Amino acid sequence: MKIVVFSGTTEGRLLSCTLADSGVQVTVCVATEYGETEQGKHPGVTVRTGRLTKEEMEILLSGQDLCIDATHPYAVEVTQNIRAAAQRTGVLYKRLRRPASTLPEDCIAVENVHQAADVLRQTKGNILLTTGAKELAAFTELGTQRLFARVLPLESSLAACKAAGIMPSHIIAMQGPFGEELNTALLRQFSIHFLVTKDGGAPGGFEEKLAAARACHAQMIVICRPEDEGEPYEAVVHFCKEWMAQCR
Repeated sequence: MKIVVFSGTTEGRLLSCTLADSGVQVTVCVATEYGETEQGKHPGVTVRTGRLTKEEMEILLSGQDLCIDATHPYAVEVTQNIRAAAQRTGVLYKRLRRPASTLPEDCIAVENVHQAADVLRQTKGNILLTTGAKELAAFTELGTQRLFARVLPLESSLAACKAAGIMPSHIIAMQGPFGEELNTALLRQFSIHFLVTKDGGAPGGFEEKLAAARACHAQMIVICRPEDEGEPYEAVVHFCKEWMAQCR
């Protein structure tokens, strides 16, 4: 049996190792070298690094038995391409999707980064952006004096910050997830009034961000997840075990 796991999440890493320990051949696809480092090495797991075109996905899936999409909940286009490639090659497809957080009333929920910027346009005070380096450009019109960006410690992230006009003293290059204490310290250090985040769920430290924002009286603005089908980690593991038992 051969399984391809499109990963880039904590759940994808755990699942690939669990499947390999069951005696199947697992190929894990990650988009970046950072993802490869996070994946690590595990017996029975082959890691393929680099973004794939639709055609490359189809070639990869040809001859495979199962495709599991464990990419990030916000990677909409990637998920669409993976699902389409699986359909065209006739490979069984399963979407692993971490449960969304229950948003409390004191959070402002928006659909995308542009709506978040619209909300912030009517405000004053420093803003901490934790939405990822690719999303920074949507906020630059708010004035870079207000903007603080927490991004991964990668050259590409720093380049994105520079392109967006984020001042070097306003760049926080760290790898998460972060606990409540560190989040709180950062909010206080930079006098943050608004914290912008995506709903990364428990693995993304959502509750820790929320607790820190409340402790510092900062308004949390949450970019809600795009609607998509999928099942949580435990359900996908159960499905895979039953599927492997039937195939043997």
